[in-house]
Amino acid sequence: MDKMTNDRFKIVGSQQSDAEKISRPSLSFWKDVSIRFRKNKLAMFGIVLLALLVFMAIFGPYMTEYDYKTNDLTNTNKAPSSEHWFGTDDLGRDVFTRVWEGARISLFIGVAAALIDFTIGVLWGGISGYKGGRVDELMMRFADILYGIPYLLLVILLMVVLGQGLGTMILAMTITGWINMSRIVRGQVLSLKGQEYVLAARTLGASTSRIMGRHLIPNTMGPILVTMTLTVPSAIFTEAFLSYLGLGLTPPLASWGTMASEGIPALRYYPWRIFFPATFICLTIFAFNVIGDGLRDALDPRLRK
Repeated sequence: MDKMTNDRFKIVGSQQSDAEKISRPSLSFWKDVSIRFRKNKLAMFGIVLLALLVFMAIFGPYMTEYDYKTNDLTNTNKAPSSEHWFGTDDLGRDVFTRVWEGARISLFIGVAAALIDFTIGVLWGGISGYKGGRVDELMMRFADILYGIPYLLLVILLMVVLGQGLGTMILAMTITGWINMSRIVRGQVLSLKGQEYVLAARTLGASTSRIMGRHLIPNTMGPILVTMTLTVPSAIFTEAFLSYLGLGLTPPLASWGTMASEGIPALRYYPWRIFFPATFICLTIFAFNVIGDGLRDALDPRLRK
């Protein structure tokens, strides 16, 4: 009978030495967020759609020989054709050129409003949440008072005092628009400032600005980014709404909102005048919304596998 040796046996299942092995490469939080975001097909479609809109906003006005503000009364209300791809309006202006010129202004308003809301909201909410106590109470009550002012009344007052224009439009949107951002940041800071790493930094003598900039704000970037992506379409829609009410930009400036407002009276006979700006408003809002939803899902730790 042959002698039984260890090399004649095969161990089935895991071994004790396998406990020290890493099953997969470790990923940083943001790397994992990036991978999960790219797996979201709808969010990636939103990125592509938004990139196309931005590309056309930059180069679209140069693709034709027409100027967005030059009147041509011999070509009024022409239907879309090879000469005028999106047709013309009641003053003979090329709608294609005006749509992409309006895209510049609409996207600029949305991004500017989001950046201003981000700056004021993060500072206000971060300081309020970190300081707490009486400072927190005073700062948030002031925000509540601003939030209680009727938005449309505030816009009308600003238009009367400052006059209609791009700067007035952005100011009207951001004078109370940062409050939602500040509340989100405040809630996140309140939940994080009692963590051990914050207490350790405070014990070692770190200043308030360093704790905010290196520890608290970076750990609240998830909700902040999601809120910013939803602020942009909200600002674009608000601009369109104000333009529809006649409180938008002054001619000859064009935005999607002003073009939609001008196209309403001609809806029955010249529908292309409202169809194109309204369509691009919807596509832009859709793109930002699906990107925001994708970021929210990618940043949610409960969905991490």
